[in-house]
Amino acid sequence: MGMSTTSIVIDAFVAVCLILSLVKSREKTKTALLIAWNGMKRLVPSVLAVIAVIGLIVGFIPPKWIASSIGGESGFVGVLVAALIGSVLFIPAIIAFPLARSLLDMGAGVMAIAAFITTLTMIGFVFLPIEIKELGKRFALLRNGLSFVAALIIAVIIGLVLG
Repeated sequence: MGMSTTSIVIDAFVAVCLILSLVKSREKTKTALLIAWNGMKRLVPSVLAVIAVIGLIVGFIPPKWIASSIGGESGFVGVLVAALIGSVLFIPAIIAFPLARSLLDMGAGVMAIAAFITTLTMIGFVFLPIEIKELGKRFALLRNGLSFVAALIIAVIIGLVLG
């Protein structure tokens, strides 16, 4: 598997910047690299979680089911299913985006994935009790309801633009 031209250009740019940084201040560059290394170590569990979740989905959920349930042919029902799943699940964005890509590759529709990602980030079914306690029942339900409607509108717009 070869590197793309974009990857080569970015890697070359980073290498040049690193060399310039080393020339300007060896100590600051060493400190920056140490901070970057520690940040990368903190990301490892999330990256492993991404691989595990995607592996489980690819291993246990047949692509035919994904294509029929939330594929482009499933229409608005598929979008609703994806929106409801996204509303209930609590998945960090670092896992959600690669998962969305895998679901697209397995036959999910663009509108359904847009609804899934949007509800995943805008609706907090898991946190609803806390939100009700802190902000009031009316506000929490109104915010989540409007967010759900907005997610469906966003999904339709994305479907029209990208579909």
